[in-house]
Amino acid sequence: EPSAHGIHHVTAIAGDPQENLDFYTGVLGLRLVKKSVNQDAPDTYHLFFADDEGRPGTDLTFFPWPQMGPAVKGTGQAVEVGFSVPPGSLGYWAGRLAGAGVGVGPPGRRFGETVLTFRDPHGLDLALTETEAPLETAPWPRSPVPERHQVRGFQAVRLSERDLAATARFLIEVLGFAAAGQEAGWHRFGADGGGASRRVDVSEVPAGPRGAWGTGGIHHVAFRVEDDAEQLALRDRVAAAGRQPTPVIDRFWFRSVYFREPGGVLFELATDGPGFTADEDAEHLGERLILPPWLEPDRERIEAGLPPLRGPETG
Repeated sequence: EPSAHGIHHVTAIAGDPQENLDFYTGVLGLRLVKKSVNQDAPDTYHLFFADDEGRPGTDLTFFPWPQMGPAVKGTGQAVEVGFSVPPGSLGYWAGRLAGAGVGVGPPGRRFGETVLTFRDPHGLDLALTETEAPLETAPWPRSPVPERHQVRGFQAVRLSERDLAATARFLIEVLGFAAAGQEAGWHRFGADGGGASRRVDVSEVPAGPRGAWGTGGIHHVAFRVEDDAEQLALRDRVAAAGRQPTPVIDRFWFRSVYFREPGGVLFELATDGPGFTADEDAEHLGERLILPPWLEPDRERIEAGLPPLRGPETG
């Protein structure tokens, strides 16, 4: 049975690209693993922040659209990106975030684990969860955050929905997730046993306002598929469920299929390979503007239309 294997990446909408880069590299200590453009709107950056190797399951990406209004938080949207951190790290993180001027609530508990919630400079809701699980990620040696406290990929992504049942049925019957418990109005679903980066939490808000894209909002959630064959088989299941998936789109570092789940959240199926070293040396990821081959002839015009971007400043 083809199935999704947890979160591949999450793409959100930022405001100013320099503020975005400074926060995710300088405060959260993630590595900028790819500096590119939105392939559908090449006058906009597409910035990818991840672990040292840019592995699937660690990668939060952004379209910086400073001219866009703020996102409307509401149903039919992914509403929070959760990251994993090693046990005993949240004291460090509370201090680090406060020192960077980020408002942080007191630590809470979710599904038996300790969590810290806060927002990025453009309003995106984030959470850090201490997790005992072995983390399948590569620490970034030049991060300003010490290795023992570094963010280690995703923990969970949270969705707000008008109708829990329709989304739950789709996650389970089409994408191969399993129900993994509920707590405080959140229903957890897990892929491949439901460890870190393999969780989706869903809240039902039947009368809630519809969400809308904007800065500080999540654009889409991408799930992992092993290869082209699994992607096509899963695409067939999505189509059979009436979700009208796009054709396979070659994004160069992975291949993508997009569709909306029954509640309206934009989902993607993304292949694990070929990965970010397809067009850059692993040592030098993210240092220069990378364009997919079909945009390379327009490099001069594209570069002239993008705002300058400094950094990242590394530790």
